[in-house]
Amino acid sequence: MILWWLKGTSGECLNAGNSKARLSPSHRIFESAFRFANNMTKSLKITYCPVGELTPYMRNARTHSEEQIDQVAASIKEFGFTNPILLDGGNSIIAGHGRLLAAKKIGLRQVPTITLDHMTEAQKRAYIIADNKLALNAGWDDELRAMLTAR
Repeated sequence: MILWWLKGTSGECLNAGNSKARLSPSHRIFESAFRFANNMTKSLKITYCPVGELTPYMRNARTHSEEQIDQVAASIKEFGFTNPILLDGGNSIIAGHGRLLAAKKIGLRQVPTITLDHMTEAQKRAYIIADNKLALNAGWDDELRAMLTAR
């Protein structure tokens, strides 16, 4: 698997199979996340948890403006809570901080969650970054998007 969005110091794409000697510590974290994703065999179960029992990850680097939280809240109202919050084994949020803020804003008492208690600390850190970064790397087919939004 190619880590296309992680560039080496000379700008080349790094392959997840490269030796660790060629990877910086931050690149090793991403490599760990992708190796984990390829080896995951555990089935996932959705559990509804009270919002007050969930703990945000203290080092979450992603920020959420009030406007963005309002947008997520509007989406939840319109379509339902379709993307569960991801937790570690101790009810700490791995992914879904913005969804939790939106849920609280619209008065939800509980939210759907998936517990990923099999991740190492390095895998959790890598996934937290990858989960946010990968969506930013996607593009748009403007013609198809225009067709979807046409009335």
